[in-house]
Amino acid sequence: MRKPQRDKYLPIGNNKTTITSYIKDMLVVNLMKNALSFSILSMLLLNGCNGDRDLSEIEDLGVEPQKVISLPNSDKNEMQVLQEPHSSFMIQESTPTNDQELREYLYNKYQVPKEWGEFIPGVKTQVSTDEKVIALTLDACGGTTGSGYDAELIYFLRQENVPATLFVNSRWIDANYWTFWALNRIPLFEIANHGTEHRPLSINGRSAWGIKGTENVAQMTDEVLLNHRKIEQITGKAPKYFRSGTAFYDDVGVKVVYEIGETPVNYNVLGDAGATFSKEQVRDALLNAKPGSIVLLHMNKPNSETAEGIKLAVPELKNRGYRFVKLSDYPLK
Repeated sequence: MRKPQRDKYLPIGNNKTTITSYIKDMLVVNLMKNALSFSILSMLLLNGCNGDRDLSEIEDLGVEPQKVISLPNSDKNEMQVLQEPHSSFMIQESTPTNDQELREYLYNKYQVPKEWGEFIPGVKTQVSTDEKVIALTLDACGGTTGSGYDAELIYFLRQENVPATLFVNSRWIDANYWTFWALNRIPLFEIANHGTEHRPLSINGRSAWGIKGTENVAQMTDEVLLNHRKIEQITGKAPKYFRSGTAFYDDVGVKVVYEIGETPVNYNVLGDAGATFSKEQVRDALLNAKPGSIVLLHMNKPNSETAEGIKLAVPELKNRGYRFVKLSDYPLK
């Protein structure tokens, strides 16, 4: 008859030292199990218990953008976002003493964003170079009033051999499918992602410029990913860059963009203010660009003066020694 196997967790021998060591080992195991249970409980509460807080009590995290832009001086916060993706799961300094405190702690930690705006850590706003180069970015926002096509503008850029990055929304693609298909085949241009429904990336439904933002991570993901897949399917190439509707994000939205494999890009020169500038204002904005500037313009408003303003500025910028580049031509910062 085969001898029964000994339970591998039982101590060998019966002396006091061996048994004491065994008890200590088992206490460590139990402590580890309890820690794991607390982590699981925290995640469950995160997903199911954040509806008890009145959103009206949350402090305002920002203001609508101004035409005078103040950019951050350092990218150290951005590097922390990218290099320490799990830092938000560190154990808190003081443990909640009851369920309500735990709910509030988890809500404040995960549901309330720490940043909101156009120029927050992780969002690229400049080409990383001291060379005299400028990156023109053209938004095509889509929707009932935003699905036009400024053929005059595109024709001028081609005639002048001026490259640009085109941020295209899913609705604009639907309304201009063959135009989009043709633009993708022009080497002078590269296609980027301007979202599915042109919404700000918010974890709690915050609005910008009257447009309601996404309300949770699932909606954030769809806003980025659905148009990402559409562009990839039509062009055969996945877009590298993303700009949200209104160019507003919170810090959670920025992380979601990176997780999907794109880089959030805004600007440091407001070129046409949603295609509302006069041609003189567009010209002056472009002539104030510096080496490495990213300019925000629009290609979906053919009745605007954006094209005329660009026509006035491009020859002068070339005379000053500037070149025009796509975003992918240089690193961004």
